[in-house]
Amino acid sequence: MKAMWCAVLACVGVLSSPAPAANRPNILFIMADDLGWRDLGCFGSTFHQTPNLDRLAARGVRFTQAYAANPLCSPTRCSVLTGLWPARTGITAPVCHVPQVILEKQLVKGNPNMPVLVANSVTRLQTDYVTLPKVLRDAGYRTGHFGKWHLGAEPYSALQHGFDVDWPHWPGPGPAGSYVAPWKFPAALKIGSQPGEHIEDTVSAHVVQFIRENRDRPFYVNYWPFSVHAPYDAKDELVAKYRRRIDPANPQRNPVYGAMVQSLDEGVGCVLAALEECGLAERTIIVFFSDNGGISWSGTSGAAQHKSARFQADMTAPPTSNLPLRNGKASLYEGGVREPCIIVWPGVTKPGTTNDTVIQSIDWMPTLLEMAGVSLPPEAKPDGVSFAPIFKGGTLARDTIFCHFPHDTPASGQHPGTSVRQGDWKLIRLYAQNDDGTDQFELYNLPDDPGEAKNLAAAEPRRARELNALITKFLADTGAVVPVRNPGYQPGAVRTPAGQPKRRKS
Repeated sequence: MKAMWCAVLACVGVLSSPAPAANRPNILFIMADDLGWRDLGCFGSTFHQTPNLDRLAARGVRFTQAYAANPLCSPTRCSVLTGLWPARTGITAPVCHVPQVILEKQLVKGNPNMPVLVANSVTRLQTDYVTLPKVLRDAGYRTGHFGKWHLGAEPYSALQHGFDVDWPHWPGPGPAGSYVAPWKFPAALKIGSQPGEHIEDTVSAHVVQFIRENRDRPFYVNYWPFSVHAPYDAKDELVAKYRRRIDPANPQRNPVYGAMVQSLDEGVGCVLAALEECGLAERTIIVFFSDNGGISWSGTSGAAQHKSARFQADMTAPPTSNLPLRNGKASLYEGGVREPCIIVWPGVTKPGTTNDTVIQSIDWMPTLLEMAGVSLPPEAKPDGVSFAPIFKGGTLARDTIFCHFPHDTPASGQHPGTSVRQGDWKLIRLYAQNDDGTDQFELYNLPDDPGEAKNLAAAEPRRARELNALITKFLADTGAVVPVRNPGYQPGAVRTPAGQPKRRKS
């Protein structure tokens, strides 16, 4: 039924459609949520089945060292749209759905239980930023956002940031309630559903409709699926399929997550088919990316509660594994920030190739504008650089990237820190983690040690100092909120209702 719906939406009027109104290419930017570096077949997964994305990779180039600017979703999404490091915008945590509106960068006020004062993230993407959709719309593009936003509700929604269309116009971190209907979107959004309807089928159908309606003019589509973020929920028949595929020796063996990855792939397939059927495949730049690494720790509580006991038991396995990379989502290690990335630029990218250039999510804005032949406005000052020249034999004018994550995340074991990668080397600065309140350092040679198992900071002190100096300059240049040791920290203290500390009983 889904395939029929997609085909009908795509094909109506195709044979009689007029020639495109402009020579500029269309842009389809697909960004999955929480999808790990090895979660696609074309990136090495033997558990997940992703035939549509594998075929997309065969049409274009796979980037093997593509990085998110943050190991969590909202900061990376902001970096894609603005070309700015999260350290500069202050959106450093996925809190853009909370009621409190925070627009200024600051440290948390803290309490006696906190050994380190971390950042209190900005909670909305302010509308005075120059964004990719604003620039493209001004250049004549029709712009549409579909799926997850998570950068603020009205008046900070996608509609205030350059998009003509926004569906479902929902600011939450995941689909409302579940992936499989009945959903729990607010009544004001007027989103109907049929029992058993999957949100990704519906999101992709809206993308197809937008493509069909705008096939005779250049368009920019933000197709940002909710998958594979919690709540963990999937079609029963797909979960059953992946239960049969489990190999205890395979670190990827969660059948619910596997089913969610397949639904993501099917949605992408529907949209790619629409481009083909409407005769737009050779006029459309396609990007596939993820906003942060996959969740690799166990004990997640994100399983949809309305599912069966068997379904709940399926979630005892970690959602995914990013091996050989270390850790996952909410971590400064490679498993938290290195992403699957596919680019198809018809007539330019060589099919079925790979590229090991180090790119980052801050680069998408200037890169896509250059690919589209649209000038960057003079008021825009992105931190990212265009890597479009590398497709035509050029080089990238940068050898250093940063990731600032000034938060404590118990689930991943990540303490507040900042990382820098320059060439083969990566340094992580962990704030105020020594007993005397000084910072800790970890240094890795990534080609030799992609799993970041051997800390070389003591063996390479000069290199560690040089890279740490780069971090210091980066923090100053971006006005980053830097975590510090809490002067009011009282080990073993608890807070009374009045907020005054008292000692725990021994």
